[in-house]
Amino acid sequence: MKPVRVVAAILTRSGKESSKEFLLTQRPAGKVYAGYWEFPGGKIETGETAEAALARELEEELGIVVEQATLWQIVYFTYPHAEVVLHFFHVPMWRGKIYGREGQNCGWQTPETCRELLLLPANHGILKALPTLLNSRTGV
Repeated sequence: MKPVRVVAAILTRSGKESSKEFLLTQRPAGKVYAGYWEFPGGKIETGETAEAALARELEEELGIVVEQATLWQIVYFTYPHAEVVLHFFHVPMWRGKIYGREGQNCGWQTPETCRELLLLPANHGILKALPTLLNSRTGV
């Protein structure tokens, strides 16, 4: 079976108090892994670039327009139902007010608060590497 290509956004906020925060969304009922938390994003459609998919998915899911995004990591992961290739983008700038357009919960998190959440398995490695990204953008 061919791997499913997926984009995922690490949206970060600027400002001293929020410099270590990133957005996670909770998968709605009816989806595989319903109730699990994840970085927002979705499948890359046939003929679509990862960047175009990222912009489309964030507008569809969160109602925002991406202004700046940088590919950060590509992760290969095998779930029982599918093999996925995740393209993680750092998104520090966007326009619009974030809200769950599909009825999903959204929340700003830190690496510490994530320990209490039920996370998609493919995200565990990213969370371990995330402090490197967060520290590099704050000059720490």
